[in-house]
Amino acid sequence: MDIESLRNYCLSLPHVTEDIKWGADLCFSIGDKMFCVTSEHLPFKASLKVNDEEFEEFSQKPGIKPAAYLARYKWVLIQGDAISDKQWQHYIHQSYELVKNKLPKKIRKDLA
Repeated sequence: MDIESLRNYCLSLPHVTEDIKWGADLCFSIGDKMFCVTSEHLPFKASLKVNDEEFEEFSQKPGIKPAAYLARYKWVLIQGDAISDKQWQHYIHQSYELVKNKLPKKIRKDLA
């Protein structure tokens, strides 16, 4: 996975927006809530939300660690080559769904 592949996949999901936050971080959001954050700087890496049950074990794998400032919300930082492209798509989609499902009911209804 690289930044362009990640960007294309994130933007293929319904109702996703992108913007730059904190000066250099490319953020992908659903309903104004981030589900994926990456930097335009190399080496490629991105932060995603994972489900509570897999956070501890997943964040112990090589190339994956708890995300700074967001680990308490079960976010991990993944190095570009730590997982396969198929796994990247799985975890991006999972993060998208986890964040979308926590949106207020009215926002979820508006997105439907």
